[in-house]
Amino acid sequence: MLLTEDLTQDRMRRAFAEYVGTAFLVAAVVGSGIAAQRLTGDAGVALLINAFATAGALAAVILAVGPLSGAHLNPVVSVVDAAFGDLAWRDVAAYVPAQLLGGCCGAVLANLMYGRSAVSLSRHARGGGGMLLAEVVATVGLVVVVFGVVRSGRAAAAPFAVAGYIAAAYFFTSSTSFANPAVTVARMLSDTFAGIAPGSVAAFVGMQVVGGGVGWLTVRTLYPA
Repeated sequence: MLLTEDLTQDRMRRAFAEYVGTAFLVAAVVGSGIAAQRLTGDAGVALLINAFATAGALAAVILAVGPLSGAHLNPVVSVVDAAFGDLAWRDVAAYVPAQLLGGCCGAVLANLMYGRSAVSLSRHARGGGGMLLAEVVATVGLVVVVFGVVRSGRAAAAPFAVAGYIAAAYFFTSSTSFANPAVTVARMLSDTFAGIAPGSVAAFVGMQVVGGGVGWLTVRTLYPA
């Protein structure tokens, strides 16, 4: 009984780490998007601000909560980790809701910090074949970077590799690299530079799931052991 209770408490603590980490990640994404929108009318400069802030926060958060939960901060990463057998599916069932809730809370906090309504559904429609393909590419790349770095024995470099990849993918993908279902859902709650219209969310998440599957196959091929 005590062992079961300890396992449950440990799982809850790790899920809470995912909640906190994802909340800070989305607060950085949405908050820096709002700040960029206010600071400049140049879309390129705004995207640069958004990418820089997101990458910095992502590296810091991974370093902070990674020792507890692995700092997935992303349902796709959690599912792929379980598919490799390195994470229990029970943990996935705890992580994913925590990531989704954390992301939504992060978006709400960002809105409130800038004096906006707690929730304002985005009207920024994102779609089309190019953007949907970009989400597949962005997610495949993220999965390859995360698990490739770890499986090659350089796990300590993962926070910086992931942050660098996301910063680059903001610019080389036409979708600005959401690559994360929790972040995608959360960003529909802010009608700002970083937002996504609710009607665009399902297609983006679907492509991220596809990208996760392709990424899993790619990593298995590169690192079969």
